Amino acid sequence: MAQQAYMTETDNGGSGPERRRDRFRRLMSRLFSGWRGDPGIWRRGIVLAALAVILALVMLLHARIPNRVGNLGSLTETFLPWLGLLIPVLLLPALVRKSATALIALLVPLTVWLNLFGGLLSDKTGSGGDLTVATHNVNADNPDPSGTARDVAASGADVVALEELTATAVPVYERALEPTYKYHSVQGTVGLWSKYPMSDVRAVDIKLGWTRAMRATVTTPEGPVAFYVAHLPSVRVKLEAGFTARQRDKSADALGEAIADERLPRKILLGDLNGTMNDRSLNGVTSQMRSTQGAAGNGFGFSWPASFPMARIDQIMVQGIEPVSSWTLPETGSDHLPVAARVNLDTSS
Repeated sequence: MAQQAYMTETDNGGSGPERRRDRFRRLMSRLFSGWRGDPGIWRRGIVLAALAVILALVMLLHARIPNRVGNLGSLTETFLPWLGLLIPVLLLPALVRKSATALIALLVPLTVWLNLFGGLLSDKTGSGGDLTVATHNVNADNPDPSGTARDVAASGADVVALEELTATAVPVYERALEPTYKYHSVQGTVGLWSKYPMSDVRAVDIKLGWTRAMRATVTTPEGPVAFYVAHLPSVRVKLEAGFTARQRDKSADALGEAIADERLPRKILLGDLNGTMNDRSLNGVTSQMRSTQGAAGNGFGFSWPASFPMARIDQIMVQGIEPVSSWTLPETGSDHLPVAARVNLDTSS
C-alpha cells in the first residue's frame, strides 16, 4: 500500500522535463492571458515604446552622432551591432506590462537592425579562389611567439601579415615561418611573409613618427598584387575624454591616401585598423576597399578581444579582387584572433 501511494504521488508530480514544460506553459499563459478585450494594452508601455523608437533612431542615424564630444559617434559605430541586444531587453517588460504599443514599436528597431546587419547573418562563403591570405596582431606580450607563428602558418595562407612585432620576437617569428614562407620583410613593427616573390618593399608613412605600415608587391601566379600591412594607433575609452582616437583617425587618412595613390590595380590591405567597417573615421580606407568578411564571410567575424570577441578590428580588405571566403582562425597566445580570407585574383570571368 505504501509503495502504491508512493508511486501514485510520483506519477502525479510528473518527471523533471514535464514539470519544466508545465512551468513554461504557466509563464506563457500569464504573459499572454488577458490581452483580448483589455483597452489598456494601447495605453500602457508608452515609455517603452519611446525607448524603442530612440534605439531605432540611434542605429538608423548613427552617422549623424557627432564626434566632437569624446568621439561618441565612432564609439557607437564600433559596437553598433550589439545595440540589437537592447531589443529583447525591451521586449520582456513589454510582455510583462501587456503593452501592444511597445510591442509594435519594437518592430522599428528590429527592422533597422536587420537592414543594417541581417546580411551578415547568412553564410556567403564561396568555393574556389586562387590566393589565401591571413593577418594577425600577435601581441607584443605574446608568451609563445613560436607557437603563434606555427598556428598561423598551419592556416595554409599563401601570404601572412603580422602586426605588433617586437625586436626581440622578430627572429623567433622568422625562424618559425621560414620553412613555409621563402620571402619576407619586416618594417618597423609590421611584417609580411609570402610563398611568392616580393619586390618594391617599403615603409608607408602614416604620420606616426615610427613605422607601423608597409607596402610590397607580391608576384603571384596570377600576376602582381600590391599588399599593404598596417597597424593603426590604438584607441582608448577614458572617463574624462571619451573615445580618444585622433591619432588613429589621422593615420587612417594617411593610409587611405597611400592606397589611393597605388598604381597596381589589385590591392590587398591586411592589418589591425583598431576600428570596424562601420566607423566613419576609417572612411579614407573603407570607402575604396571591400571587406572580405562583409562580402564572403559567415557572421560578424569578430576578432577582438580573443577571450570574448566583441568587434572586428582586424581587417582584410581588397580592391580589384573578388573575395571568395573569409573566416577567423583559432585563438593563439595573442589577445586578437587571426583572420584569413580566400580571394580570386582573376576577375575577368
